[in-house]
Amino acid sequence: MRAPLHTILAIAAMATLPAFAQDTPVGLWKNIDDVSGKPKALIRITETNGVLEGKIEKLFRGADEEQNPVCDKCSDARKNQPIIGMTMLTGLKKDGAEYTGGEILDPNNGKVYRSKLKVADGGKKLEVRGYIGMPLLGRSQTWVREQ
Repeated sequence: MRAPLHTILAIAAMATLPAFAQDTPVGLWKNIDDVSGKPKALIRITETNGVLEGKIEKLFRGADEEQNPVCDKCSDARKNQPIIGMTMLTGLKKDGAEYTGGEILDPNNGKVYRSKLKVADGGKKLEVRGYIGMPLLGRSQTWVREQ
């Protein structure tokens, strides 16, 4: 028995969906500290009208550390707000193979940096760069896809 052409096309289209989904930074990411190499947080990146935003969903903290810290070093509206649930990545838009023009907050020091990111390793990793002025003056982290 032969399957109708539209059934075959529908199955083929569904089989390619995961490949396309991995080419986007949208999803849940584990950020890895660029100094210690240890996981620090889970960040969920969403997209609205072509603009990316990232919120902290979970922190990986030691037993001797505050489990629900606030951003006491922030100087904007996030000052003394809980870090879990905080928007820390904003304004990134697709620019070729990268997402640029955004900002990233480092809740450890309360500073906001310009930011860009790029999906890498077939969508399994995200190269995130925060910088002052030009991308050469900054630091990078590699985040690992959780979902």
